Amino acid sequence: MDDTRTIQRDRWTRVIAIANQKGGVGKTTTAINLATALAAVGRSVLIVDLDPQGNASTGLGVARAERALNSYHVLIGEARLAEVVQETAIPKLHLVPSGVDLSGAEIELVGVERREYCLQEAMRAGIGDYDYVLIDCPPALGLLTINALVAAQAVLVPLQCEFFALEGISHLVKTIERVRRAFNPGLEIQGIVLTMFDRRNNLSAMVASDVRDFFGDKVYETVIPRNVRVSEAPSHGRPVLIYDMRCAGSQAYLHLAGEVLRRERLVPA
Repeated sequence: MDDTRTIQRDRWTRVIAIANQKGGVGKTTTAINLATALAAVGRSVLIVDLDPQGNASTGLGVARAERALNSYHVLIGEARLAEVVQETAIPKLHLVPSGVDLSGAEIELVGVERREYCLQEAMRAGIGDYDYVLIDCPPALGLLTINALVAAQAVLVPLQCEFFALEGISHLVKTIERVRRAFNPGLEIQGIVLTMFDRRNNLSAMVASDVRDFFGDKVYETVIPRNVRVSEAPSHGRPVLIYDMRCAGSQAYLHLAGEVLRRERLVPA
C-alpha cells in the first residue's frame, strides 16, 4: 500500500487524524491549538477540516462565505487540494475548510469504488510542502472518519475527563484496529490527551488515573485544563494561543506540542 508520507526537499509529511466519536471533548480545540503551537515553533502545518460543522474553520477565522471550495470538493474529486488550501492569520499554518456539502458526503461515497481511500488519494499530491497535516474528524465513526484514519499514519485522541470516557474510547480503539487490519497496517495511536481537566473535581483525577492505568505511556503527561479563555477564543475566530497566550490553556497546548514533537522524533522517516 502506498505510504502517505511524501519526500520533498528533505521533508517528510506526517499525517495525524484527531479523532473521537464523542462530541464536546475538545477535539477541534486541540486541532487548532496544537497546529498553532507547532507553527509557532517553525513547523509548516495544514489543518484539514473534515467535520461538517466546520468548527475548525470558524475557530481559525474563516467565514462561511469564504468556504465555497472546501474539503467536500477535495474528497469527491471535484477540486485539487492546492485549489482549496487557504492561508490563515497564523504564519506557517494553512487550512482546508469545511463546508455544508460535507454533511452529505458519506451518502455520496457509499457507491464509490475504494471509497475508504478517497481522502488519501486526494492528499497524496498536495501535502509535500507541510511538516504536519492534522485532520479534524467529525464526532462520529462513519465514512468521513474512516477516510481520515486511512489517510493518516497516526491518531491523536482528545479524551474528556468524565465518567463515560473509557467506555467511549474503547469503541474508537476497536475502529482503529479494524482500519489497521483492513486498510492501513501502519496506523498507530500517537497519543491520548486528557482535556477539560478540573483540579477541583475529584472525578477528573479519578478518570485521569484510570485512563493512565489502562493506556500507560500512550497518554500524554500534559493535561489540558478546563479554562474560560479556551472557551472564549473560538467566538473571536482565534486559537487560544493567539487570543491569550499567557492563560493556562495556552501554556498546556504549548507543552502538548512539545510532547508531540518528542514522540515524533522516535518515528522513522
